[in-house]
Amino acid sequence: MASIQAAKRALRAQLKERLAVLSDIEKLQQSQAVTRKLLSHHRYQTAQRIAVFLSMSDEVQTGDIIRDIFHQGKLCFIPRYQPRSTRMDMMRLSSLEEINLLPVTTWNIRQPEEEDGREEALATGGLDLVLVPGLGFDKDGHRLGRGKGYYDTFLERCRHHLSVKPYTIALAFQEQICDSIPVTENDFEIDEIICAGNLETL
Repeated sequence: MASIQAAKRALRAQLKERLAVLSDIEKLQQSQAVTRKLLSHHRYQTAQRIAVFLSMSDEVQTGDIIRDIFHQGKLCFIPRYQPRSTRMDMMRLSSLEEINLLPVTTWNIRQPEEEDGREEALATGGLDLVLVPGLGFDKDGHRLGRGKGYYDTFLERCRHHLSVKPYTIALAFQEQICDSIPVTENDFEIDEIICAGNLETL
């Protein structure tokens, strides 16, 4: 276990270096390509309840995806992370404009406050699709997150609380695709990865 954690730390550092040299133009172009692929994907088109992350600067940009979710009349859920724990809830976003009104966390991520009483996905019908961020992914669906375990813990809750597990799609820059990701038994596999290039030829 200690050796796996050490391998994860080393790979995280390597991936952060790869992402740091990506220009804003490269990130925008890859984000647009990923968005086009996702919006034409049958899993996205048939999903009505979708969880999506509010992207940070080193992640595939999700603004156009969120705009399309509202344009299509689908329900949009975004993460609310609990500090000093591994718990994350997916809370319903009522409008695109609401994002800029949400408070900013110490990680510089906007998220709903605990006490604002909005709909929580697992309590009101679950999710059809979860769009997953991460630092690295391999072609077998293994994911390397940022080390907090939020998505692994959330997907474990989905497995226990929902009769049908939501489909998971990771959104990735090509630079985030790895030959292999070190994993433990607590790491969930992602159903599918979408990146700007052809995953089979990377």
